[in-house]
Amino acid sequence: MDQTRLGTTGLQVSRICLGMMSFGEPTRGGHGWSLAEDDARPIVRAALDAGITFFDTANVYSAGSSEEITGKLLLEAVDRDDVVIATKVHGRMRPGPNGAGLSRRAVLAEAEASLRRLGTDHIDLYQIHRWDPETPVEETLEALDSLVRSGKVRYLGASSMWAWQFSKALHLAGEHGWHRFVTMQDHYNLIAREEEREMHPLCLDAGVGVLPWSPLARGRLTRDADASTTRSQDDAFAQKLYTDDSDAEIVARVAAVASERGVSRAQVALAWVLSKPVVTAPIVGVTKAAHLADAVAAVDLELTEEEVARLEEPYRPHEVSGFS
Repeated sequence: MDQTRLGTTGLQVSRICLGMMSFGEPTRGGHGWSLAEDDARPIVRAALDAGITFFDTANVYSAGSSEEITGKLLLEAVDRDDVVIATKVHGRMRPGPNGAGLSRRAVLAEAEASLRRLGTDHIDLYQIHRWDPETPVEETLEALDSLVRSGKVRYLGASSMWAWQFSKALHLAGEHGWHRFVTMQDHYNLIAREEEREMHPLCLDAGVGVLPWSPLARGRLTRDADASTTRSQDDAFAQKLYTDDSDAEIVARVAAVASERGVSRAQVALAWVLSKPVVTAPIVGVTKAAHLADAVAAVDLELTEEEVARLEEPYRPHEVSGFS
């Protein structure tokens, strides 16, 4: 597995980041398709054996059990310094007015809770899961900076928001001498390319690494347009993300290129994401060994310029989605 720098930092991460939202105890708020600890273990072991060193979770995934599974399965298999663990803060973790968001109180309390669940003394990449319009961004940035200075967090990242919001956060961090965001985790794949307009040019200019979530469009790029899965039937969020009929032609072209190359559709769709200079590592969720094998193989699949143009040509502007 190739390794690359996280944005322009000195930290090395694998070119594929394993998304840990796929793992969580069903009785703890997990999804119908999420895997409990025993079922997750062989997949995590296989990922480590394949050279994946980068793992992404969040406090809200399966009400915290994803973090617990992530920490337990990684630390029982490898030394802590051999992996890069990322998690996120913002979503609701408890009832009441202070049970969510990015206030100083919430950021610091949730960081401590994540550390306990992960079973580690530091988080490699701590990300704000969304923008919090109810909290001054200066308050959030100062709280995050204090976590880095305390040694509990190594690097800071952000996730889906408007480019003007991210630009403001980067500017304010520089102005105050606070540690700034080094990554942007955004919604990006062959049928969701709106981030190419403003966010990705901003990230390239600022030296920020992009970590696309849903690089396979919740699996839509890996199957026929009219096909469905257990997850697609149970994933209300995905039903809000992908509603454009024009996507079917892109899905068909992924299938055609995959057939011509003799590889899976997932490999083609991921290879396209990996071909973009702004992308550090796509976050890939897997629930089967075959999914993991496709993700690993995609790193070595180089698409031609003609294939890239062919895959991109049918795209039509979409409504921006995934910011909330």
